[in-house]
Amino acid sequence: MRKSTFIILCLQGAILSFNVAAAAALIPSIANDLVLSQFYVGRIIWLYMIPYGLAALLYGPLVRAVDARDLEIFCMLFFSFANLLIAYSKFIYPVFVGRFLMGLFGASIIPLALILIAKHVEAKHRGRFVGIFFASTFVASLLGLFLSGIVNWRLIFIIPGVVGFASCMPLFFEMPSFKKELTGFKISYLAAFKDKRIISIFSYIFFISIFYHGVQQWLGVYFSHRSLNQFVISMLITLTSFSGIFGEVAGGWLSDKLGRVKTVDLGIIFMVISVVFLLFKLPVLILALIMVAWGFGWTLNHAGLSTMLTDLPQEFLNEAASLNSGIRFIAGGLGAVLGGLLMQKSFNFGFIVFGACLILLGFSAKKILVAKS
Repeated sequence: MRKSTFIILCLQGAILSFNVAAAAALIPSIANDLVLSQFYVGRIIWLYMIPYGLAALLYGPLVRAVDARDLEIFCMLFFSFANLLIAYSKFIYPVFVGRFLMGLFGASIIPLALILIAKHVEAKHRGRFVGIFFASTFVASLLGLFLSGIVNWRLIFIIPGVVGFASCMPLFFEMPSFKKELTGFKISYLAAFKDKRIISIFSYIFFISIFYHGVQQWLGVYFSHRSLNQFVISMLITLTSFSGIFGEVAGGWLSDKLGRVKTVDLGIIFMVISVVFLLFKLPVLILALIMVAWGFGWTLNHAGLSTMLTDLPQEFLNEAASLNSGIRFIAGGLGAVLGGLLMQKSFNFGFIVFGACLILLGFSAKKILVAKS
């Protein structure tokens, strides 16, 4: 793969990710600005994630029929517009619409990146490319989270809107055309699900995404209920992205050296430990360490699973890449809804439920990911 192509992929991932994590941290500020309930404003999470997940299922098969470069430019233009719509909204409903459009058009980026890495990078090096790509998304997420603690929430949507529009020109000139690789639109999900390994991997991804986002997307509200200010809230959640940068790179390296499944197992251990500690009212400095462990564990798990996908049969590669984003975000949206229902009753109750689910999934991981492969 050409270096310029990979850099463009990383830039697109960064634009997509700039305010993904920040949105959860900004719920209290948006609610305060628009004079609304935090749990009501929290709908911006699943209104982004579920459309993202459903749309992602189409993009993998679609790049068989449409030049990936042209598709990316089209999607980036509308993704950028959606960010600006949110930034200049005076009421909550345009914010909801903008988040829906962000999910719909932003869903194209991750499947394209995984497809290109799988097709143009040798198997023994794919883990590193996957790790670096996702690390770039976490760098952007980290920057967005950091800024969310010190600038007005609207600027967190203006930045990716403007940069997204500006990125379309280098995307057109630097990313090569893939028209020669077009074979025609074809959806092969039914054929793909005949492969037991695909079923096992995506079953695991579905459940881990529900449990992760059930916790992650309500951390901002949890910290707010602990009377922490917006800056501290943003900095704590920023740590999940900061540690995630190292987690993605380490996860990619460990996937090549230690093995995919062992890397996934190690990640879930960090996640379980983190949720257990959230049950206690600990000082901010201890909470900071917990957020580091939480983000590191999630990204170890994420990198291991993502590298597994690049090892799947080439005939199912496009479907697998779309399913990865689709299932992660549909399940993540469901997790955000479920998390909201549980956390409204009690944050400790929600943490206990999701912590127990993570433990059960951890014990089942080897059986799910290895026995059926």
